[in-house]
Parts: sequence; C-alpha cells; structure tokens
Amino acid sequence: MSPLSIGTLRGLQQLADPGGIFSMCAMDHRGSLREMLSPGAPDRVGGGDLTAVKLDLVEALAPEATAVLLDPLYGAAQAIAAGLLPGRTALIVSIEASGYEQTPDGRVTALLADWSVAKIKRMGAAAVKLLLYYRPDHEGSAAQQRAVVRTVGAAASAEDLPFVLEPLLYAASPSERASESLEGRRADLVSRSAADLVPLGPDILKVEFPGRGLPPAQWEDVCRALDGATPIPWVLLSGGATFEEFVRWVEAACRAGASGFLGGRAVWEDALRFTDRDERRRWLQTTGADRMRRLSDVAGEYGRPWWKKYAPRLADLAAPDSTWYQKYGP
Repeated sequence: MSPLSIGTLRGLQQLADPGGIFSMCAMDHRGSLREMLSPGAPDRVGGGDLTAVKLDLVEALAPEATAVLLDPLYGAAQAIAAGLLPGRTALIVSIEASGYEQTPDGRVTALLADWSVAKIKRMGAAAVKLLLYYRPDHEGSAAQQRAVVRTVGAAASAEDLPFVLEPLLYAASPSERASESLEGRRADLVSRSAADLVPLGPDILKVEFPGRGLPPAQWEDVCRALDGATPIPWVLLSGGATFEEFVRWVEAACRAGASGFLGGRAVWEDALRFTDRDERRRWLQTTGADRMRRLSDVAGEYGRPWWKKYAPRLADLAAPDSTWYQKYGP
C-alpha cells in the first residue's frame, strides 16, 4: 500500500477522538427509515418527515459522536444549514442510491445520480461512505460490485478523501433465508469479503458482527480472524441488533482489534415509537445520548487506535518540506 496522503490522513484524524477511536453514529437511512416510521405504508412518509427525524437525531446525538453519517437527500446539507452539526463532529456522506438492482447473479449497487465524491468533499465532509451488498461466493455479482468499489476508491483517492466501505451479506434465495444456512457461514464470508474488497481502495471498513448467531465464547475468535483479514481500521455496524446486544458486540470486536463503531438503529430506533415529536426529542436527548456515551466508553476502553493499523504507511509518509504543496494533487 502507498503512504497515506495528507488529505486522507487529516480526514481520518477528524473522524476519530484524540485516542484514535471512532465513535460514530449512522443516520443515512432512507427506505428503511420509511419502513420504521410507517411499516404498513412507507410510501406515505414524505421527505419532510425524514428530514425532521434526521434533524432530531443530529441535534441529540452528534454532540456525543466523533462523526455522523448522513445522506445527501434528507440529512447532510439540512443538518449543516440548521446549525445542528457541531463543528467538532465530522461528517460522513453516503454516495450510493437507496436499495439495489436485483440481477440473476445477485444484488448490484448503483451510485446516486448527480452525486459524487467531489461534491461530498466540496460540502465539507470528512469522508465518503459506500454501502455494498456483497457475496464473495457469488462471483457474477461480486465482480460487478468490486467494480463499483474501484470506481469510488479511485475518486476518493483523487480527492484525497477517506473512503468508508460497508459490505453487507444477504440471503441469495428464499430457501437460504428460510434455512438460515447463511448464519453458519457468516464469520467466514465476512472475512472473505474484507480480503476481497480492502485492496480496492477503502480506508475504513464498516462491517457486520461476524459472531452473530455464534456462542459468545467464540465471538472474539471470529473477530480476530476478521482483524487478520484486513490491514485497515475496521468498525462495527449495529445491523438491527438491540442496544444491549450491540454493546456486547462492540466490546468483543474492540477486544479483537476493532477501532470503534458506526452504529445506527441500535442507538436511536427506539425513539421512533414516539409519535409526538417533543417526546421523541426528549428520549433522544436523554436515553439516546446516554447510549452513545456508553458505547464510546466501551470502544475507548477496548478499541485499537486507528493509526496502529496504518503504522507502516504513516512511517512511509515523509515529513513535508517547504515545497510539498508544489507536488500535491493530481
């Protein structure tokens, strides 16, 4: 791997706390948030409703996070314009379109039209994020998905912006879902996905818990296997876990080498049961904020600082001299 560039290094510094730990909150949900707000009729949830929820999330949780992840449609610019995103809290912005294309070979991700890494950097974000449905054992769709990662990775490199990649497993057929056979292979497939995708340009890997469905006694072992498969920092996503489950997962992952978390629903989904906005905001500003602090404490106690993964590349980063700016850029 090449030495870290100045811009990417600065972005990584902004995403973490002074100890090198990522305590980040995901709020970029779109279609899934509509489902959460109106399970029986998600189409009735308008864009204004989504923005209102996201602004409440940012107001309550961003002060407790090192970074927040928002989408460009309903959250990122709106939170900045409303003055709710603290200057000390870094911004990550998603680049993928919501959902996926279902092909005979599997799910394929599309990038959001009229949106780009360059625009994400231009608005002041510290990183770009790509969600990628990925099955390393299904080569047809996997090859297409790797091409998407290469595209975003090349653009992020050109813009000197950190790239957060979120590969997600999925059941390839109803029979696989019904048999739950994927659960028994999850740890191996998560590690294989990391080994496939890390060489294509991401700077941070946002991964699902590889020990899901396994006895707790095996959690750290499978997390260590994942840690060995990736030479870049990795953080844990919550993936529909309850808050208490996520706390235990974050501890196990951080003990095994993770550099923190980038969780969403486990932190704030319970707030959505309140139909009254004032009640929802009170819950977020008390219980929700407490949850972020608790997760940050766990990650801070057990997590590995991100720069330890990058030690060889940081060592290769020559100290800039007075002419460095002349050679900087494309």
